[in-house]
Amino acid sequence: MVLRKIVKINEELCNGCGKCVSPCAEGAIQIVNGKAKVIREELCDGAGFCLGVCPTGALTIEEREAKPFDHKAVEEHLKSKEVKQEIEINCFNCGRSEYDAPMFPIRYKGDSKWACAKCLPQLIHG
Repeated sequence: MVLRKIVKINEELCNGCGKCVSPCAEGAIQIVNGKAKVIREELCDGAGFCLGVCPTGALTIEEREAKPFDHKAVEEHLKSKEVKQEIEINCFNCGRSEYDAPMFPIRYKGDSKWACAKCLPQLIHG
């Protein structure tokens, strides 16, 4: 065990929407029994890309003792059939899919949303 930053999920706040699953490039978060869970500590790099899309604020980063991040375990996990993307991501502004343009988690008017690379400059600069 090492002291490091890792995602913490408050089950009381989690509504099971699955929005945090897709931004986790390592596949560490999955929906289990209707709630988001970090399925294996060594898969979570603590980067926190999942935090920005959680509509309920259930995800935070904490510093605590945890298994060390394991890049090789991530590679093996991503090759396995365990990783499932629950929802397709679409830009809230134009409707493009994640298959049409890169997507970014953003906060907009108090809500967590996804914006595509084509719409993001317009949203930033008006």
